[in-house]
Amino acid sequence: MKLLPLLSERKTSLMARWQHRLFESYPAETAIFLEKEKDHFGNPVGQRLSQGLRGLVQAFLTEMDREEVLASLDEILRIRAIQDFAPSQALAFIFLLKNVIREVLAPELKGGQYSQELQELEARIDGLALLGFDVYTQRREQLHEVRANEIRNRVSGLLRRTGLSL
Repeated sequence: MKLLPLLSERKTSLMARWQHRLFESYPAETAIFLEKEKDHFGNPVGQRLSQGLRGLVQAFLTEMDREEVLASLDEILRIRAIQDFAPSQALAFIFLLKNVIREVLAPELKGGQYSQELQELEARIDGLALLGFDVYTQRREQLHEVRANEIRNRVSGLLRRTGLSL
């Protein structure tokens, strides 16, 4: 694959553009904050999102180790699951990678000689999205479980206090 070395050379640009697109999925004020605040104590969400993207870019540009990819996806999607994004919204950033790659490699892609390789890269991105859907679903299930346990504990505590426990 000849496109991967080209992308590796432009990894910084690829990462910056993809991160910008991810941050744009938030309300305007939040997006500005996530982009500008670099302190990991002042902006833990932005740092976690950036860390997850860095891992995904690294895994994407090298041979994708499934565990690394899952860990990086989890880094991002656990936040988006807690923030109550719909699955389509939570995972949209993965598909944006296709556009970012086309922007970063625009001069090389004009001739059409890389069309087959581009299709292969885009198929890998689709696979990444499918893995992301599994991760997001798993995180949402965990959240629902935690919430159900919390409600169960509250109700049983109320029942004990009123003397109605079983």
